[in-house]
Amino acid sequence: MQYTKLGTTGLDVSPIAIGAMTYGEPDRGHPVWSKGEAEARPLIKHALDAGINFFDTANMYSNGSSEEILGRALNDFAIRDEVVIATKIRHPMRLGPNGRGLSRKAIMQEVDHSLQRLGTDYIDLYQIHRNDHSTPWEETLEALSDVVKAGKVRYLGASSMHAWEFAKALHLQQINGWARFVSMQDHYNLLAREEEREMIPLALDNGVGTIIWSPLARGRLARAWDDARSTTRSETDGDYADLLYSPAEEASNRAIIDAVGQVAAAHGVSRAQIALAWLRNQPVVTAPLVGAGSIEQIDDAVASLDVELTEDDVRALEAPYTPRYDWQGVSDEAELEAIRRRVPGMSL
Repeated sequence: MQYTKLGTTGLDVSPIAIGAMTYGEPDRGHPVWSKGEAEARPLIKHALDAGINFFDTANMYSNGSSEEILGRALNDFAIRDEVVIATKIRHPMRLGPNGRGLSRKAIMQEVDHSLQRLGTDYIDLYQIHRNDHSTPWEETLEALSDVVKAGKVRYLGASSMHAWEFAKALHLQQINGWARFVSMQDHYNLLAREEEREMIPLALDNGVGTIIWSPLARGRLARAWDDARSTTRSETDGDYADLLYSPAEEASNRAIIDAVGQVAAAHGVSRAQIALAWLRNQPVVTAPLVGAGSIEQIDDAVASLDVELTEDDVRALEAPYTPRYDWQGVSDEAELEAIRRRVPGMSL
């Protein structure tokens, strides 16, 4: 495994990261597709044995169970200082006031809860899962900087939001001398390239590394068109999957998926390897998050690091793309809540 730096930091991470949303006790979150501890531990160990040192979770995944499972496995199978643990904060963790959001109170209490569940005394990368429009940026950013100063967190990261919001946050951090966001976790893949307009150029200009969620488009890029929605995760996403990959773009999506298949056949590798290799070609991408539910999926992701795409391959993969609906531009809280109600457990 050849490691890479996270943005312009000195932090070495594997170019494949494990997305631990897949791991969590089914009775605490996603009963259809999440892997309980007995199933998750061998997968985490196999990832470590393959050289992967980067693991991403969130406090809300399976109501804290993901952090617990990941923390125990890493404690048993890894040397703490050799792995990079990333987790997130923002979404509801309990009913009642102050059970969600990015207030100073929420940040101070939730970082301690995450540390306890992970069984560690520091978090390598602490990310805001989404922006909290009910709390001033200044309050959130100063509190995040304070948890870095307290030694509970090493680096700060953010996730999907408007580019102008991220630019404002970076500016406030700079002028106030607060710890800075070093990463942006984004939705980016061959079927979703809208972030190339503003967020990716912003990240490149500011030396921010990008961590990619849903790099295989909920499995769509890993199989032929007729089976594109056949994964359990994709089928249970319902309206959320249609929000991410609109049926209105069916012709373009099909052409892209067909192109992935053709390039994969030419290289003699899997479709997933081609989709991940395309991401690796993008200069802003540090690592895709692979929600590996099997040994084979981990091996496939690692094998993608050896795939070299030609210029003709890249043109074939990119040519069918058409502009998409920018769901990340949805900032009205009522609209987001309406979407969440239709899709229980979603992390929008």
